[in-house]
Amino acid sequence: MKTKLISTLCLLLIFCCSSLSSNAVNSKSNPPASGTLTVYSSPELFGLATEWAGEYSAAHPGQSIDVIKSEASGMESIIRTGNNICFISNEQPSSDKQSPVFQLVVGREIIVPVLSPKNPFLKEIFEQGISPKALASSIQVPGKMQWGTLLHNSQTEAVRFIILDDNYTKAGVSRFTKLGPTSIEGIKSVDRDALVAAVQNDPYAIGFCRLTDILNANASTFAGNLLLMPIDKNGNGKMDYMEKIYDNFHDFTRGVWIGKYPKTLTNNIYCISKTQPAGESELAFLNWVLTSGQALLQVNGFSDLVSNERQSQMDKLISAPLYTAAPKDANTTARIILLLMLVLIAVSLTLDLVIRKYRVSKIKQSGVLHGKPSVFDQQNMDIPGGLYFDKSHTWAFMEQDGTVKVGIDDFMQHITGPITSIGLRKQGLRIKKGDQLCILIQKGKQLIIHSPVTGTIIEQNLELPAHASLINESPYSEGWVYRIQPDNWSREIEFLSMADKYRKWLNNEFTRLRDFLAASLQPHSPAYAVIILQDGGELKDHVLADLGPEVWEDFQTKFINTSM
Repeated sequence: MKTKLISTLCLLLIFCCSSLSSNAVNSKSNPPASGTLTVYSSPELFGLATEWAGEYSAAHPGQSIDVIKSEASGMESIIRTGNNICFISNEQPSSDKQSPVFQLVVGREIIVPVLSPKNPFLKEIFEQGISPKALASSIQVPGKMQWGTLLHNSQTEAVRFIILDDNYTKAGVSRFTKLGPTSIEGIKSVDRDALVAAVQNDPYAIGFCRLTDILNANASTFAGNLLLMPIDKNGNGKMDYMEKIYDNFHDFTRGVWIGKYPKTLTNNIYCISKTQPAGESELAFLNWVLTSGQALLQVNGFSDLVSNERQSQMDKLISAPLYTAAPKDANTTARIILLLMLVLIAVSLTLDLVIRKYRVSKIKQSGVLHGKPSVFDQQNMDIPGGLYFDKSHTWAFMEQDGTVKVGIDDFMQHITGPITSIGLRKQGLRIKKGDQLCILIQKGKQLIIHSPVTGTIIEQNLELPAHASLINESPYSEGWVYRIQPDNWSREIEFLSMADKYRKWLNNEFTRLRDFLAASLQPHSPAYAVIILQDGGELKDHVLADLGPEVWEDFQTKFINTSM
């Protein structure tokens, strides 16, 4: 915090000194925002763009946004003739790729295969899934357009394929099946309404469309009770745990975000303009779309970007200048800003110093000295005496009043890196040993941690919702999670370990961790080696911090859950 404040102060001093030293300020500056911003949208994104505009205007009352729907045929002209902001489902809609444009990825559109709930083979379909290879074989060879080809059995009923009459959908299905455009063109193509009706009325049909084409008005159920066809992504003839995302809308959209759904069945959603936006209103709106506005993507049937993707797109906006000259009253404004910020920073630094001294004293009193080594090994682990440890990487300690304080062990916080938020259970809830204790969240990626004891939650650590990083800074004192009234403490401590036994058990956990990384991340790849290994092959601290949500999901199922 101190470093950030000092950096901010330095930037303000540079700005203010530059303004104060200028005796001749150019009176001509960029005109202020007019209060109304116009954006254009292709038809399939119009609902999303309208919601973005409404939510942004509600949060910024001084700014209104008009959204104009434009067909794809007219979007090219709109981009070329002015510096307009346009939302489309594909890259620059032009055959002339020599004309450069400014382009941001703001989300992803999802292509889905759909079935009728009347399909007589639903049980087999949801047990086995349909693999890309089987689909390709059935589509490519007309004589194999049978359900037996898809389900690897003797069923002879014909499969009737239908596809949305949309080039982006056809291109996605072509990528997914690895078939050429000619094969895809052989599938009957219709508009959205005709596709929905055809699949509803034909139990043997499979339709390919966009997820948004089959959503009801509440954007959480499917039109006509259509079903998403489960995809056997790895082609092993069964729907594995990691592939089971097709039961409901929420599980499916989260599965897409995590990476359980084939990436070939997604299209990027772009914001395109002729040149890089430079106006204050445009930059503020696009920055919001890439941050707070991402929450509206999933509820509208799209997929949002993961944190590192958002940041890379936001970086494209940074170089755009907000102003080309200072306003006339820059001297006065600069002096006021400087004075106010000096006072604010002085107060903040004082408070920060007091808080840090208090935390250090508390940690010393508890006998825990918590560091942040760059290497992650057992020598750098905090394992205080007097606590009981569980295989769920949690700890428990009985207070004098008979309640048990529980929290997360140091090993787990070294795995995750900085915790940005935490999901807590309600006070008064009774939980069993092995039940969900809490959810550790880092920029949208999450891990479910299990309880070491059975009992009733009588107190939450109310500091954690606002300061989840306490789990990293002080996992055994200020970072505790709950106080629990135990049901059977004397029995359950038989399954917990004290420091010496726990330290020996951690040897096996480090071995399991390396095995997991070797199997899941292929560390021989240079990209992964940089992320997880130090020079000499030692594990880096916070090994999961920079990895994607699909790796966190693997860690949950293959490391955390298997230890229970």
